Amino acid sequence: MTIATTTLGKAAADAAATLVPSSVPLVAVPASFADVPVDSTAMVASFVGSPSAELAVVADGAVADAVAAAVEAGTPLAPVDALRPALEAASRALGSGVLETVRTEPVSKVLAEDTEVYALTAGDVPVAWFAVRVRGARVTTPTTSQVPTPRANLRMLYDVEMTLTAEIGRTRLPVRQVLELAPGAVLELDRTAGSPADVMVNGRLVARGEVVVVDEVYGIRVTEIVAGGEQVG
Repeated sequence: MTIATTTLGKAAADAAATLVPSSVPLVAVPASFADVPVDSTAMVASFVGSPSAELAVVADGAVADAVAAAVEAGTPLAPVDALRPALEAASRALGSGVLETVRTEPVSKVLAEDTEVYALTAGDVPVAWFAVRVRGARVTTPTTSQVPTPRANLRMLYDVEMTLTAEIGRTRLPVRQVLELAPGAVLELDRTAGSPADVMVNGRLVARGEVVVVDEVYGIRVTEIVAGGEQVG
């Protein structure tokens, strides 16, 4: 069976292999998604960049050993934290971007036929598994008869995920006051109660809205779209 891989996927797998907890060096070898044990748990993180991707490491045994060693040393370690360095290394191989919070998911929900999978092996024995699934359109070189229009160029970005942040206010403090902060301290922000919150993408103001609660989760109801987007310093 031919296993499809990409140079970018292999680079990400090689980077992850160096930081998966193991007493011996691991080597990334192309594998099939069907080779990964279906009863295992995957540590998954979304990477938002160019390209954006879903990254996953399956390493139940390595994680259990790392957690046990940390407990024995008196420094408890969460399972997701044991594999975050490997996922961070893989994300850096993809390029600049942001790696979201690591979460756990069943292998059956993570792997599919369009996922690049690599066995992280010691010798010929798989110790862990790495998977990467690139989201969005891949860039190809157009022919002279297929030059994309501006709208087509924009459509290629539709699946790229972006991180939105909401800001209810700011303040400026001298270093001395920052160092003196303690639980219970109250900071006065630069806007009055009830003022709209700013919705920003990569530090650029795109909208304003009011803070709401939806099923016990905070949300923003957009009340104004900011034309052109203002850069927030």
